[in-house]
Amino acid sequence: MVMTEEAFDVVVVGSCMTDLVSQATRLPKEGETIHGHKFFIGFGGKGANQCIQAARLGAKTAMVCKVGKDFFGDNYLQNFKDNGIHTEFVGQTSVAATGAASIMVNDAGQNAIVIVAGANLVLGSEELQQALPAIRRAKVLVCQLEISPGTSLRALRMAQENNVRTIFNPAPAIAALDPDFYRASDIFCCNESEAELLMGWSVTSVEEAGRTGRELLKRGCGAAIITLGPQGCVVLAAQEPSSPAHHVPTTAVKAVDTTGAGDSFIGALAFYVAHYPTMPLKEMARRANQVAGVSVQTVGTQTSYPSKKDLPADLF
Repeated sequence: MVMTEEAFDVVVVGSCMTDLVSQATRLPKEGETIHGHKFFIGFGGKGANQCIQAARLGAKTAMVCKVGKDFFGDNYLQNFKDNGIHTEFVGQTSVAATGAASIMVNDAGQNAIVIVAGANLVLGSEELQQALPAIRRAKVLVCQLEISPGTSLRALRMAQENNVRTIFNPAPAIAALDPDFYRASDIFCCNESEAELLMGWSVTSVEEAGRTGRELLKRGCGAAIITLGPQGCVVLAAQEPSSPAHHVPTTAVKAVDTTGAGDSFIGALAFYVAHYPTMPLKEMARRANQVAGVSVQTVGTQTSYPSKKDLPADLF
């Protein structure tokens, strides 16, 4: 049954990855083999993670992505359905395998990750054209860089042409980011290491994040959010160019596994932008911080993402 004329809160154009996760007391050194104490297979990929988190908070979501015609691809399709995500634009290809990520996590919750993009790189303009009816009627479009950057940029432009708000997460970061990405981003959201790569300077403090945000606005973003892990985030908006950067602190929590926390933040942000379009961005960021804070207290990526029922009522 084709229902392309549905209106969605959040449409995510992005990646799906199957996570192969090994847990050990510490990360191995180069050339070293160590014993881990747990292994599991999970659903990941920045785009899919963000879509799942938005859906769990109550957003009506659609995913535009490519998976392989393989065991992991079939499972991923089912995972989207289980989370109530519209799958008309989830394509299966036989020319590449479903994207995979090999993740090692130590007991302190730090990780090391190798990703093989696979089918994610097959997603192109043809698929975007098929998804245009959904993109056109979305409240928010979200993109990252785990698919071909050209596909992400095109999706952001399609959204802007149709007055759909865009959230761009330049992750994994590339130093030579096309300058058009800044102009196509209503909200440009990156973490410290991504900001560092884009700016060429260290971004560890609130002050440095503020400087980064001002530079991002200069490059053409509507608003900038730089996430700083346990330090919260820094928010700047172009419509208040004279106002200082807002530091939005977060409540301290005991982190068990930080994998996917950034995606939880972006997914929550997309939910708030769709549902509360007039809410100040710094308030949306404060609430998204809290959602992501819940996610780091449980092991796994999507398995750690809270649903609306798991969260305090004052977040809604």
